[in-house]
Amino acid sequence: MKKFFPRLSRKILLLISLLFLGFFSLFFLKDRLFPSWDTRFERFTNALFREELSANTLNLHYTLAYPEKYHIKDYDISFGNMNPSKLQENFTSIKTLKKELEEYPISKLSPENQILYDILRLHLSTELSCKDCYMLQEPLGPNLGVQAQLPVLLAEYTFRTPTDVKDYLSLLSSLPDYFSEILSFEKEKSNQGLFMSNTSADRVIQQCREFCKNQNSHYLSKTFQERITELQNKKLITQKQADSYIKTQKKILKKCIFPAYQTLAEELEKLKGTGKNENGLAFLPNGKNYYLYLVKSSTGDYRSIKEIQQTLYRQLFSDFEEIQKLVQKDPDIFIKASQLPQTSSYSPEQMLDYLNRVMTDDFPSLTVEDYEVKYVPESMESFSSPAFYLTPPVDTLTPNTIYINQSSTVSSTELFTTLAHEGFPGHLYQTVSFGKQDCPPARHLLGCSGYTEGWATYVEDMSYRYACDFLKTDPEVMEFLRLNRSITLCLYSILDTGIHYTGWNFATVQKLLEGFGITDASVCQEIFQYIVENPANYLKYYLGFLNFQALKNSVQEIQSNAFHLKAFHQNLLEIGPAPFPVVKKYLLMKY
Repeated sequence: MKKFFPRLSRKILLLISLLFLGFFSLFFLKDRLFPSWDTRFERFTNALFREELSANTLNLHYTLAYPEKYHIKDYDISFGNMNPSKLQENFTSIKTLKKELEEYPISKLSPENQILYDILRLHLSTELSCKDCYMLQEPLGPNLGVQAQLPVLLAEYTFRTPTDVKDYLSLLSSLPDYFSEILSFEKEKSNQGLFMSNTSADRVIQQCREFCKNQNSHYLSKTFQERITELQNKKLITQKQADSYIKTQKKILKKCIFPAYQTLAEELEKLKGTGKNENGLAFLPNGKNYYLYLVKSSTGDYRSIKEIQQTLYRQLFSDFEEIQKLVQKDPDIFIKASQLPQTSSYSPEQMLDYLNRVMTDDFPSLTVEDYEVKYVPESMESFSSPAFYLTPPVDTLTPNTIYINQSSTVSSTELFTTLAHEGFPGHLYQTVSFGKQDCPPARHLLGCSGYTEGWATYVEDMSYRYACDFLKTDPEVMEFLRLNRSITLCLYSILDTGIHYTGWNFATVQKLLEGFGITDASVCQEIFQYIVENPANYLKYYLGFLNFQALKNSVQEIQSNAFHLKAFHQNLLEIGPAPFPVVKKYLLMKY
């Protein structure tokens, strides 16, 4: 017996050890053997994230500084695909993705994944709604077209490593093929009678020709050399490598980039006259359906156009009533507003610093380690907006740069409110705030312009109040300027829906503008043409702004005296960019 018990004990110990090892292994392997719904969903969305970014090098570079950390290592250098047949095939892939997505039970997912699920499902459904009218999209355009945006994106393409330089040079070399695909798309549009108007074509052609001027001292060469010098200063490349890169870039510009722009202009010249519509989308087959798609996809507002128009008209009348009250109280308020100083003794940096400090009463504090104001190079001024914030990669959240176009003349008030829109508490603040949250990577692919531009317009509207103290301006004069800005954006948004959905032509638009005191025919024509060429663009800003106002009103009604503006903003920022039905759903859950 004395010998039996020790043997039994050893067997028991061995059995316990094996059981422990089994449970231990099961504990750590259970997520692989029996993955949770969250794990499976994250694998699905992360794979989608990698696949989408790998298909477009420009998007990849501007989204991730270090793609290898997201397991993106082998990818083709490409601007994407504009082949008409490939675009049609995309809808089959979207339908498959939607079906796969709907296999995940949303109730089994974490709150973060539930938001992503709702955004992705709405996004895929919206994309499928475009199946019969995708030929109405316009990759070219004087303001927001590919040929207009590319120069700035290429000039600002950050070089962190020698690999970035090689990717950039390969990207430049692929531009002729990409433009060739765009031309194939435009020719197919022409065959279907959907080509752009002669006015739009002339503007794009002229822009392409302007781009090809001064080839021996082109700004793409200048900005490239500056970025190469920065790599040298950081000891990341040698002088020999720098010389080789600069020589290669000049060769590619000469053999690929300038010929691609010249060919684009020549081929568009041949297609002139095949467009049958000088008006908005409403005059094209399936045009109204395409406009509905644009409003949903870019603005994130899923109401009917009739409901949207009613909202816009109500806001217009409300603002007019408020401005009339100001004029009745002070008949000279318009003169006072027009006599405000056009220049300021304060620099943009001082304005941003003030905004960053004063906003903390209304918005959560946020530490932004570094940001700077730069000025658009003179050679790029004609291609650039009056001001813009260059979004940093999500894995670094730096650099944070606001560019100012000095060719655009703005008053001190306009500069202040523009910096609020682009900086604090606008794009820069919202981008860094959301970027610091631990959200699924795919969220950064599914941002909603209506949310981001609506937020920036919403805080810009608030900044008129901040400007009173900083610029030492009469609050009522500043309120007059705020209302005037709101009325202008509202009017243009109404014109947008009228031109592209109701079917207003230039004569109708001109008559309406004359009723608002805009009588110069050339100004009316320019407003009309801009809206024709950029459908739903104004709605991203103004309708987005009105959606934030409506959300605030809803929460105020729920909370009454307990409402706190900073907490409201905190909740909006935590939800992050999403279509407004999703934002509203998850915001109201918090109250």
